Amino acid sequence: MKAQILVGGFGTRLRPLTLSVPKPLVDFANKPMILHQIEALKAIGVTEVVLAINYQPEVMLNFLKDFEAKLGIRITCSQETEPLGTAGPLALARDKLADGSGEPFFVLNSDVISEYPLKEMIEFHKSHGGEASIMVTKVDEPSKYGVVVLEEATGQVERFVEKPKLFVGNKINAGIYLLNPSVLGRIKLRPTSKEKEGFPKIAAEKMLYAMVLPGFWMDIGQPRDYITGLRLYLDSLRKKDASKLASGTHTVGNVLVHESAKIGEGCLIGPDVAIGPGCVVEAGVRLSRCTVMRGVRIKKHACISSSIIGWHSTVGQWARVENMTILGEDVHVCDEIYSNGGVVLPHKEIKSSILKPEKVM
Repeated sequence: MKAQILVGGFGTRLRPLTLSVPKPLVDFANKPMILHQIEALKAIGVTEVVLAINYQPEVMLNFLKDFEAKLGIRITCSQETEPLGTAGPLALARDKLADGSGEPFFVLNSDVISEYPLKEMIEFHKSHGGEASIMVTKVDEPSKYGVVVLEEATGQVERFVEKPKLFVGNKINAGIYLLNPSVLGRIKLRPTSKEKEGFPKIAAEKMLYAMVLPGFWMDIGQPRDYITGLRLYLDSLRKKDASKLASGTHTVGNVLVHESAKIGEGCLIGPDVAIGPGCVVEAGVRLSRCTVMRGVRIKKHACISSSIIGWHSTVGQWARVENMTILGEDVHVCDEIYSNGGVVLPHKEIKSSILKPEKVM
């Protein structure tokens, strides 16, 4: 089987982290976002992943070469010279995806984190005999999204309603698809959208089916959703394999700590925290609802909540970092500084407090 991951754009919503690496390589729960997806695809027998990319392809491929060998999966690029929307990349990669076997292939959005029930999706796809399957997830506020209206008994998609003012349903497109190769023949090589053009046509022919995603789902393409996604991911990890989570008197709730990180005396860590490789957390530190990426040092008695600390940064003694503060790579927060929602670009030193959410250039 083959799969395409839509890697796409510049990751502006996750800046300043994406000033250092392309968005799919930003760490989530101690590994690059895209690796969660590649591992899930490998686990159900996918042998080749095609990355649809228009930004820094060489950075991406160089990084993934290591994983290609480790995971035993082929990773190739299909590079856009102009942004082609969400359907154009399928046409661009037509030769790679249609290998003559007639097997369906997966397409995933790179921002999506979930339990990836891909095996169940293959079974669902075979059972309905349609041309395409999409994964949908239930949401509390459907008016913010495009809603998928479907026949509950069979899963057959009837229509799509963009940001409905009146309630038509609570299921939205989850960004995971399984498509027959025949779908490729429907798409022209131009900037175009699966959601607005491709899928409505297939639905009109009664050949599009939707499976409701079991478990959690989150689009982690922006900081607030990234932090929520981490909570959902760690919660799911506890149910599936709690041994991967940290335990002990210094942890509260779900905490993921890389084996090479060092934690000092008297810390209180959690809930919903990920601490990356090579991090040093000194004595008396308090961490909650945050990600601390590779090589970070957090000095004594610092307090961090609802924030993302970028690679190789330092947070000083008695500093307080909260309210969606995002530190880019190699940012140094001095002792006793307070950051309330600061978004700090890479390679900066913060010597005075950030009292209200603002960007520090």
